Amino acid sequence: MDVHHFFAVGVSYKTAAIDLREKFSLNDTQHHALFLDAQALHIKDLLIINTCNRTEVYAWVEDVETLISLLCKHTGGDRQLFNQIGYQLQGETAFTHLYRVGTGLESQILGDFEIIGQIKQGFYRSKKMKLANGALERLTNSVIQASKRIKTETQISSGATSVAFASVQYILNHVTGISNKKILLFGTGKIGTNTCENLVKHTQNDHITLINRTQSRAEKVAGKFPVVVKPFGDLASSILETDVLIVATGAQNPTITKDLIHNHRPLLILDLSIPRNVATEVNDLQNVQVVHLDELSQITDATFEKRKKYVPQAEEIIEEIKMSFLTWLDHRKYIPALNAFKKRLLLSEKKEAEIEQYIQNCFGFQKKQQIAQKITGQIAAFIRENPNKANETIELIADLFHLESENSPQR
Repeated sequence: MDVHHFFAVGVSYKTAAIDLREKFSLNDTQHHALFLDAQALHIKDLLIINTCNRTEVYAWVEDVETLISLLCKHTGGDRQLFNQIGYQLQGETAFTHLYRVGTGLESQILGDFEIIGQIKQGFYRSKKMKLANGALERLTNSVIQASKRIKTETQISSGATSVAFASVQYILNHVTGISNKKILLFGTGKIGTNTCENLVKHTQNDHITLINRTQSRAEKVAGKFPVVVKPFGDLASSILETDVLIVATGAQNPTITKDLIHNHRPLLILDLSIPRNVATEVNDLQNVQVVHLDELSQITDATFEKRKKYVPQAEEIIEEIKMSFLTWLDHRKYIPALNAFKKRLLLSEKKEAEIEQYIQNCFGFQKKQQIAQKITGQIAAFIRENPNKANETIELIADLFHLESENSPQR
């Protein structure tokens, strides 16, 4: 696989506000349909990162237009909008971007390591759809390795991070007497659960209520924290009694609409969802303030400022691990020649009929396989340790064993 045929396309918080980038968000149905189209196009390795901050597609393809078309076809965005807010990266630049995304350097909140979990999930989905072969698996593991090292060797993720934490920080900074206020959390997925944990930890509030469409999910979360669970049917009445509403549902359409809110006292609503789950007309209600994801992610307290000084160290780790991966990727082009050499060792100069008879002798054939594997393994190790002699070594083997028709490097 050629480095120059690796592309990344997408949109993120850096290129578009929430109302535009949510058009490129993928729901499960769209996600699956994109995979099916990729299969039809015979794409072998494809990774999708689909979070509240970004939607990105990575793959080895002949032309970047393939990925842009897939993204536009299966989302609510179109090519014209992509040309305005989207980006496309190629080769080593695309690899570097993936490492930076996976290690929290490109997150809205610097050091947010929740993204690596989302990349793992994206990889598992690709693998399930047979769109994650050797190269993508090696690349994903390499990004995970970089994430672990940066988390261990630097303090870029010191303290609490993530949008969940940012929402609680916003509440602490803007709501007086939060420990006595009534808080309602609607949605108990990953972000909702993390937000609940941060609320309990930082607000000293014992008036927290959870509501989820699937009540058993909310009850499972409530088993870990001192909170109250109410049924989905009580949503409107619960909003009427609350001071702070946090919306963390994963719906594709607004779940909090104007007709659900009848508050006469001030109500603060934090929408942590992409696409947004609070209808735009809610902003028109008196005594109601709606704060969206992008505003929450702009928090820059002293802790976050302190993290910035560890960025150069993190970038050095990324560069080291990325170059190791690229070296591995470059050596893959010698695999056809090594396989051809191994085949020649196994078959030697025997005629086809003799080969067939020879293979019947399982013990002898297995022994020969072991020898061939050992020899080719030693050659592969020599190439890894002496990359400047790789081409020379392969050419020599090809000349000695007449592999001219079989040793074309995989590009």
